[in-house]
Amino acid sequence: MSSKSQRDFATALNDREAPLPEGVVAWNDQAPIRRFAVYRNNVTAGLQKAVASRFPVAQKLVGEDFFAAMAHEFITRHPPRSPLLLHYGADFPAFAEHFPPAQSVPYLADVMRLENARIEAYHAEDRAPLDPSRLADVDPETLAELHFTLHPSARLLSSPYPIVTIWAMNSEENGDASLEDWTGESALVIRPQMQVEVMRLPPGGATFLQTLQHGAPLGAAVETAFANHAGFNLTANLTGALQSGVFTDFS
Repeated sequence: MSSKSQRDFATALNDREAPLPEGVVAWNDQAPIRRFAVYRNNVTAGLQKAVASRFPVAQKLVGEDFFAAMAHEFITRHPPRSPLLLHYGADFPAFAEHFPPAQSVPYLADVMRLENARIEAYHAEDRAPLDPSRLADVDPETLAELHFTLHPSARLLSSPYPIVTIWAMNSEENGDASLEDWTGESALVIRPQMQVEVMRLPPGGATFLQTLQHGAPLGAAVETAFANHAGFNLTANLTGALQSGVFTDFS
């Protein structure tokens, strides 16, 4: 099959109004319009199932019918570019953010980004977390000069909405959570061992870890966090980071 025939075939699969691709015939040499329609429906259903499995909380937030309609629009405009479905749907949160009917759920896209981060963390490289006791041998006068290596699975997100709480309230893992206020939240998504964990970061936590992730030393990360978040607490953030397993090494 030529590259043009492949493109025509893919286009027809994704567009119900497109004509039957040239060269597609049935065993009796007739145009298999009905069979191709069934195949097209199966492909669409499979892609919708893949997207729904990636964003179960988002589906719960907006309902199955709404999610299915939004997913169908996404699939139509963004068909797969790879035979592997592992990464398909990674750009669905950006699509949802600008999907007009979803504007009444302004936190939806960020919750989807959190779900996406969980998928990425799950498939990230394995690496042993840093043993905090190693820091005991560091000269206190050189602490500010330390460069930390973050775990390959670490994903950091910040939102003007309480995305960690919303996700927890609608997740089977944390269904007993409750939403008492709508203050924005930052999240650390990580898989230090076998299980992906979602942690709500204290004020300035995301800025602190992102600055370290970009290669800045500890002292500079602390200064940046303080400059951007008046409530930043170094002890709480550094202790929480070490306990979460977000670091794997330092130099």
